[in-house]
Amino acid sequence: MTLDDLLAAGRAGVRRLGPHEMIEAAARGALVVDTRTETQRRRQGELPQGLLPGVVVIDRTVLEWRLEPGGDFCIPEAKADDLEVVVVCRQGYSSSLAAASLRAIGLHRATDLAGGVEAWLAAGLPTDQGPADVRE
Repeated sequence: MTLDDLLAAGRAGVRRLGPHEMIEAAARGALVVDTRTETQRRRQGELPQGLLPGVVVIDRTVLEWRLEPGGDFCIPEAKADDLEVVVVCRQGYSSSLAAASLRAIGLHRATDLAGGVEAWLAAGLPTDQGPADVRE
């Protein structure tokens, strides 16, 4: 299996969101999770709480542990049984793999931002300087 095959499998049957759709999802209570590195967030800016209420930053290395339904290390926002999650990365590749992993552990409504923060910026949407709600 190639990386392209893995991405295609992870995206199969999933409705990925555009920037404005992600704003709508956050408004209806979806948890937006930014997995970009600190360096990437410093360069591109933080996703704004004003447009994305409740957006959190979770390092990709602990994502599944922080969002596992009923898990010992789950953040309080991830306690809902039918949680909608939108994962965000820089370009929309690692977020697709992360969302697929979340679906595999029971978060069947997990998806990602197509094109990542680069698509967000290309749509003319703002970022800010934070501070971000970083969960470790």
